[in-house]
Amino acid sequence: MEFLHKAVSTDFLTASLLTFVLTVLSMALGVVGGVLLALAKGVRFAPVRWLADAYIWFFRGTPVLLQLIFVFNVLPLWGLSLSPFTCAVIALSLNEVAYMAEIVRGGLLGVDRGQRTAARMLGLSEAGILRWVVLPQATRLILPPTGNQFIGMLKTSALASVVSVQDLMLTAQRQAAADFDYVGSLGAAAVHYLVLTTVFTLALRQVERRLDVNRRAAARRTKDPVRTTAAVDPAAR
Repeated sequence: MEFLHKAVSTDFLTASLLTFVLTVLSMALGVVGGVLLALAKGVRFAPVRWLADAYIWFFRGTPVLLQLIFVFNVLPLWGLSLSPFTCAVIALSLNEVAYMAEIVRGGLLGVDRGQRTAARMLGLSEAGILRWVVLPQATRLILPPTGNQFIGMLKTSALASVVSVQDLMLTAQRQAAADFDYVGSLGAAAVHYLVLTTVFTLALRQVERRLDVNRRAAARRTKDPVRTTAAVDPAAR
């Protein structure tokens, strides 16, 4: 059980926190960028769509490790020196934007076009349609694949160890190199990854439950069955 003893050491707890922050930051930037890129793919001005397509083509077509090493090694040659952690956030989020753009685009296309038409007939602007009609429904479609991307980002963040980010992977490697206890060090890292994955999974499940319209409607019927029945069946009033 040496790996459990190592898992609660200060080094691994600090590395776990850094891995958590790296994952959340990269994913948050990836989601924001993905939404913007998905909207760019829907504009009528063709050059904007072409640029969005080129971005997705490049970042999905090249390994994230190559992008990470490029950001870490090439940006200083251009006079932009950043910390390893910042380089990792930039590279991981740039890569994630490409994948999230396709996920968001799929969610936006999943909303029935008839609802947009009805909203226009009610006098809503295009921004209002997006804010009040499309995004709330698209979010429910986007959330499950986004959860998968979140878990994937947690594991992909281990690549940041190649640019000296003191994350779980690099901490495990250094501990193992120091005491030759690879089972204990890698086991401790695995415990932290599993804990983080479980936390992310439970959090996303809670968000999905809160956005579940059917569940919320059932809860309202349970709380006030008379009013709900009257609203559904006017004859019951």
